[in-house]
Amino acid sequence: MDTHLTKVYSDAFAGWELLLKNIAPNALHDSRARYDAPKCDEDTRVEVTGEIMDWIQDRSAPQRLLCMTGAAGAGKSALQQTVAERCAKSDILGAAFFFSSVDPTRNRASSVVGTIAYQLGLKHPLFQSSIVAAVKRDPLIFTRSIQSQMEGLIVLPFKNLRMSTVINIDTFPYAILIDGLDECKGEPNDTATQGEDRQAELLAVIRLCILNTDLPFRVFISSRPEWAVRTALEPGGHLHQVAYCIQLSDKYDASGDMYRYLRRRFEYISLQISDPQWFSEDNINTLVEAASGQFIYVATVYKYISERRASPAERLKIILTWTPDECQRTRPFEALDRLYAIILSTAKNAYEAVDTHHGRDFLLLFKAHHLCTTGLQFGPTIIIHPPPDLLSALLSLEARAEESLISDLRSLVTLEKDEYGRLRLRLYHKSFSDFLEAESRAQALFVPKSRALTHLAKCCMRRIIECPLDFASLPDKWNKLPLPVLYRRSLIEAVDDLPLFLTSAPAIDDEVFCFTQNDGWQKLSNLLPLLYRSEGWLFGNFDKWISHLAEFSHELKTRQPEAAATISEFVEKWKSEKTEWR
Repeated sequence: MDTHLTKVYSDAFAGWELLLKNIAPNALHDSRARYDAPKCDEDTRVEVTGEIMDWIQDRSAPQRLLCMTGAAGAGKSALQQTVAERCAKSDILGAAFFFSSVDPTRNRASSVVGTIAYQLGLKHPLFQSSIVAAVKRDPLIFTRSIQSQMEGLIVLPFKNLRMSTVINIDTFPYAILIDGLDECKGEPNDTATQGEDRQAELLAVIRLCILNTDLPFRVFISSRPEWAVRTALEPGGHLHQVAYCIQLSDKYDASGDMYRYLRRRFEYISLQISDPQWFSEDNINTLVEAASGQFIYVATVYKYISERRASPAERLKIILTWTPDECQRTRPFEALDRLYAIILSTAKNAYEAVDTHHGRDFLLLFKAHHLCTTGLQFGPTIIIHPPPDLLSALLSLEARAEESLISDLRSLVTLEKDEYGRLRLRLYHKSFSDFLEAESRAQALFVPKSRALTHLAKCCMRRIIECPLDFASLPDKWNKLPLPVLYRRSLIEAVDDLPLFLTSAPAIDDEVFCFTQNDGWQKLSNLLPLLYRSEGWLFGNFDKWISHLAEFSHELKTRQPEAAATISEFVEKWKSEKTEWR
């Protein structure tokens, strides 16, 4: 071999070697690190898989980007893996990148372009040589912006390929798959917000360098509905109406698929242990119902039950009868809890890092919203569940604070309108609610119900004390109070709920004493006649309201006798005056 050819081969090898140092091998769909990656059974997720494959194979369709969003654990990665394998089998898979927040080799946006370029380079030697030439021309290309990398390593090499006559471009593998965009954390020292910016940057580059050009690629991205994807797809976002969207959690009911998944695996266990009676149809139905559309739940259940050194029947019994009060040597939902803990702690850090949220306790505020979503029950008949906007006002937060509170929890919860057009918080999965309510599962992220009730009691007293009214000259009707509508509603809520919260809140004595010293009971007394005359106030349960306050006063006697005496005086006063208020 002459010197010139030796140098050519040496340069090519050096350029390809440099590329290999800047890719994420673990992100490939068939990576050894992703051995036994989740994928769909042959007869499950048939409809959604068919829709995705139809979109990929219809190269005449105008939208060349598909964005699939879904709640945590809805099965997005399993669908991506299934689609990747089908595309590879059909020779149309150009490249795939599977993000993972817990794998530092594949949780950065900076390695995406190089990894995709590497896979595309394997499809044709001319494309590969163009990539090598780009790296040789600029050895620092991997330190440049995502856009510069995309233009240098993918756009220009493909233009060179197109200008040649050695390949029919229509036969070049064209499907590019990116899974778990929400798990992109940015660079090692980036904050959560910077990580979101990297996700948004990658989406913007895909539009600019692929969708806005004549490149033949069709891109399939899946993600939880977090900030970067959500804002890009919403009206006004740069991908609105540009992307074909599949909202997995809303559009497809996976119950039948989960039933078939468990049924097949339980029957396989039956063969292994020679006992077809170890489970029942009702057992499977119970598990599917508990999953509430969450594929990761049934996958976690099966993994726990199928432990080779344990009895599947005994482990199934543990799953079906497990309660969070048990001594937790047994942790059947450990994998699921780890997922919830990652999402919740990430949301906590992002929320509390905002300067206007300084001093706020994210977990406490979210616990209050969660309690009011599920309904705060006091005795057999009293259940209160104020809507999110009203609760935010009661908590003395700014307007629409509930939206920023759940901004990074969109894969687990959503705000949606009920039948009356009012916004309500909805948790996608019952198992997330179970996680929040069990200290053994939430561990450091757990907030006791009593602590949330104590905080709500304090907020009710603060709302009354700090109310900007001249209590000496109130109007004759509640709706004439010179307050914004939401403030008036939150003031009603504070008065309504105060006795219930007080009877359920430990360690509230000091705050009650301060409330008493600041004429809180007198201010409340001035408001009651207006409220009592308001139609529907307490739905006629004023006597119960009074009795709860009297009960609290009795319990307070030994600890705060002065405050208890004041409350008792007002209770007797209100009992005698209520007939005059009409």
